[in-house]
Amino acid sequence: MAETGTGTDGPSEGPPGGTPGGASEGASEGPPEGASGEPSGAASEGASDGRPGARPGAAIRQPGDGGLRRTLGFRDLVVYGLLFIAPMAPVGVFGTLDAKSHGAVALVYVVATVAMAFTAFSYAQMVRVAPQAGSVFAYARKGLGEGAGFIAGWMAMLDYLLIPAVAYLFAGIAMEALVPSVDRWVWTTIAVVITTLLNLWGVRAAARVGMAVLAMEIVVLLVFVVSAVAVLAQDGGTRGWSTPFTSDVGFSLAAVLGGVSVAVLSYLGFDAIASFAEEVTGGSRQVARAVLFCLVLAGALFIAQTYLVALLEPMSSAELAADPAAQGSAFYDAVDTSVGAWLHDLVAVSKAIGAAFAALAAQAAAGRLLFAMGRQRRLPRVLSRTDSGVPRVALLLAAVVTLLAAVWAARRPDGLDRLVSVVDIGALTAFVLLHASVVGWFAVRRREGPVRWFVHVVLPVIGAAILIAVIVEAAGSARLAGAIWLAVGLVVLLVQRGRGRPASLVDKP
Repeated sequence: MAETGTGTDGPSEGPPGGTPGGASEGASEGPPEGASGEPSGAASEGASDGRPGARPGAAIRQPGDGGLRRTLGFRDLVVYGLLFIAPMAPVGVFGTLDAKSHGAVALVYVVATVAMAFTAFSYAQMVRVAPQAGSVFAYARKGLGEGAGFIAGWMAMLDYLLIPAVAYLFAGIAMEALVPSVDRWVWTTIAVVITTLLNLWGVRAAARVGMAVLAMEIVVLLVFVVSAVAVLAQDGGTRGWSTPFTSDVGFSLAAVLGGVSVAVLSYLGFDAIASFAEEVTGGSRQVARAVLFCLVLAGALFIAQTYLVALLEPMSSAELAADPAAQGSAFYDAVDTSVGAWLHDLVAVSKAIGAAFAALAAQAAAGRLLFAMGRQRRLPRVLSRTDSGVPRVALLLAAVVTLLAAVWAARRPDGLDRLVSVVDIGALTAFVLLHASVVGWFAVRRREGPVRWFVHVVLPVIGAAILIAVIVEAAGSARLAGAIWLAVGLVVLLVQRGRGRPASLVDKP
């Protein structure tokens, strides 16, 4: 059994000195800043930990990493990102998006990809400044201050803890459709248990299994694309060739933006790659590359599959809008009627397995966020404990919360809608604070030398404006849930201030 070491208790961001190979409870923020002689805030960009003779890809342990181990390469990050996103994520929301956008569902994903690209670019900027577990929590602390960092992490928790529950529930629903004699909550529980055990085994082992699952999902997606193209070449489509971009009943910009507010749910996950910044062997540039790569690839896959299925959809967007009950199965129905039941079943099985492993990646990211916030004493410090490089306490807490939410939703007829309605708000609010962090670090605090106004101000402001517009278009119940969660976070922040923790929302430059 591994030993347990305790880090320093002070507010210093310096490394406390861990116990190699053992468990630890890190109090430090993460890898020391500027350790490689780069500008303040930058991380080492080498292919290893920067030590002479270090073997790339080896399990590297840095003194200030709070117990996490560097074992992940670029491919592993891409696997986690694509698993979390899920290559066939539009399957479950296609009908809803088709109805909301008046048939311009492929255009919705074009706009959503561009909108999220601004966020991905800001992640790429800030991961170099703070290459630490915790993602937006760490970035907002650097760019804005302790209080804003806590709020960013608090709002991201709403996303990271609930989106695995949504994914597990998707898996349970898909399995129930294949085996109706077993209730969806049973399948949901089984999925939680299996993926939690894999996460507790370790991030590298989970990535290996995830690679196999991801390969299966991509093969099924390719089978769908080839089959759809063959049918369209032989029989033509049920709608005009341009309608997935222009609408089948009349174009409406408001309708497209309304669809984007739902479509962004499909992209949540590319950002989780940043949570593994303390476990990657190639430096922060590897993380930035993986974030951008996953977003671009996911966008291309989403646009292609929604374009094809829209051409095969037997119902018009107006008919789908008038029949909400048909929206959830619209993708499957289009595949069933145009290609055959065999592809329907293949997609359903792929979706069930893929959703469960999307939840695996989401749960791993949630564990890293809880670990980072525990390490900074923004959450109970026990969450910063690690065992053999795995934050098992944080992972178990994330698993318990996810299980409770998923089973609760699985036993209610409206459970899925209630979960989905609040997931987006937490992530989008955290993304807005991410953009603000870029402006705060580079333009206000000017910690990296001369300001590049277009890169460090214009692009983040545009990105934040797009996200705010999407939040405004979100359902009122989702905004209310987000406001309540934010209010609770502000109360917690005030309580921490009373106990002597820094709590100003924005620190002075």
